[in-house]
Amino acid sequence: MSSALKLATTSLFVGALVLGLKMLAWWLTGSVALLSDALESIVNLATALAALIAIRVAARPADDTHPFGHHKAEFFSATLEGLLIVLAALLILREAFYGFLAPHALTTPLKGLLVNGGATVLNGVWAWVLIRQGRRLKSPALVADGQHLWTDVLTSFGVAIGLILTVLTGWWALDPLMASLVALHILWTGGKIVLSSLSSLMDEAVPDETLALIRTVIAAESQGAVEAHDLKTRHAGRATFVEFHLVVPGEMNVFDAHEICDRLEAALHKAVPGAQVTIHLEPDHKSEETGIILPD
Repeated sequence: MSSALKLATTSLFVGALVLGLKMLAWWLTGSVALLSDALESIVNLATALAALIAIRVAARPADDTHPFGHHKAEFFSATLEGLLIVLAALLILREAFYGFLAPHALTTPLKGLLVNGGATVLNGVWAWVLIRQGRRLKSPALVADGQHLWTDVLTSFGVAIGLILTVLTGWWALDPLMASLVALHILWTGGKIVLSSLSSLMDEAVPDETLALIRTVIAAESQGAVEAHDLKTRHAGRATFVEFHLVVPGEMNVFDAHEICDRLEAALHKAVPGAQVTIHLEPDHKSEETGIILPD
């Protein structure tokens, strides 16, 4: 089992435990804000399952019907997570609306806050692990799952503050008001995750710093070639696709040209883990002024 798959599987167990704690906190207090926090944890559990499925699919090797691999499955998972976050926000707004119509006093708020606080600490630690390891493994699904959990941590913190103020002031309408603020924050986060995932599904180019690194490697490792141009990049999960045209002297034999390509591919694989490189060879009369001028 891969590291990404182990993390995704563990997320299911963590999500179930956190959900149980938050539902207990809501049962102890009757707080709409704590209910909203618990509803988001249901989404956390669903998105953890979606991430697990996506990572399993993305790990499949390329086949006849998917010659470029299954890497984009993780972006579909991240998009689904964002949509589920938006759904959670709408459900919370619904509960907050009914809370405004009939505000009520909370029961055993201290016990509820302590239980919810334990769930929040657990969520915070696991969110940090997922984001850190997801970036290391280049797994969009794990990073999106971690970002979602971190949003849950922030909203849980806000809910706790709101409940404390509610108890101290006796203004019970603060409870659904805090739930509404939580919902708006979740809605914003879910929208950002959806937009980010859709950009990746549209074959967005690699970040500027990665592109600069690729250009530097090509310039440094292309001794014997004349120029490189039409550089195109895209990323899909843990894979980074790099393709470009390499101009070589017209009199160069196939063996020497192939040696240059092998050297370039090895250097790019080392600099950009997961790189899948395609090089199109051209004779020197195909050179362009806009290309990467290579050293002699």
